[in-house]
Amino acid sequence: MKSFLRVDDFTKEEIYMILDRANHLQQCWKDNTMPKSLKDKKIALWFFGQGFRNRVAFEIGARSMGADVSFIPGDLGIHEPIEDIAHYLNNWFSMLVIRCKEYNDLLQVASDSVFPVINARTSLNHPCEIIGDLQYIYNKRGTIDNLNVVFIGEMTNLCMSWFEAARVLPFKVTQIGPEQYLGPQELIKKLNENATGSISATSEMDKHITKETDVLYTDCWPHGENKEMINQLFLPYQITKDTVKKMNPKGFYIPCPPITRGEELTADSLATPQYCDYQAKEYLLHSQNAIMEYLLREIK
Repeated sequence: MKSFLRVDDFTKEEIYMILDRANHLQQCWKDNTMPKSLKDKKIALWFFGQGFRNRVAFEIGARSMGADVSFIPGDLGIHEPIEDIAHYLNNWFSMLVIRCKEYNDLLQVASDSVFPVINARTSLNHPCEIIGDLQYIYNKRGTIDNLNVVFIGEMTNLCMSWFEAARVLPFKVTQIGPEQYLGPQELIKKLNENATGSISATSEMDKHITKETDVLYTDCWPHGENKEMINQLFLPYQITKDTVKKMNPKGFYIPCPPITRGEELTADSLATPQYCDYQAKEYLLHSQNAIMEYLLREIK
């Protein structure tokens, strides 16, 4: 029985298999011929916070493939001890899709579960989002091998999942941001051990965004701190129209939503031909469908 908690829980071969299956499911969705491959499965969705894209995509995707879907109220680990949760859910469900604050809480539930668990986001990582974006890139580029990915901003959960992807896929990921917000060097070193791709972090922006940059990614600026200080630190790393012009003209500029115009990016950067955020997020549905299907087939 396999869960999906990190991008590198899957091998390169498994990721390509999932992307190919997601492409097939995308066509089925358009043709209204979705397979009932999740028929008789009971899927629980437990989501912390207000984000809607992943949650809605999981719900409509699972239902379209024949599953019964239930929403679990409350926040994981707040109302009941975390070590009890999975033992109750084991009685009723075939799969749990969970978004929670703490990655260690997710690990606890997954270790106690007799069914697959999917990480729909934690403060540490966000693997489903990256698989969805990779499916979009795969469709447009024909391969995800040898990508040059630049992530601009602090080391958020999205940055971490790009790092995870480079551990099992042959491409390069570079984080760019203020020195004190970069991934720790000890962590970067550990992630690079036995990695298929390469992972790095730098505070130097100009020399790392070139015509060789295939994917330009960013995330929100830090919250809950001194806003004036954050603005001073991060404004030199704001993505503008001129920034995007420096990348591969056939590349992919994918700022992760919700985006804040005037902070991590300027409004005019969204008018560039490389901007593809709206189109890319369609693929959350199809890639998440393929992940659910794959994990449930694994336990047959």
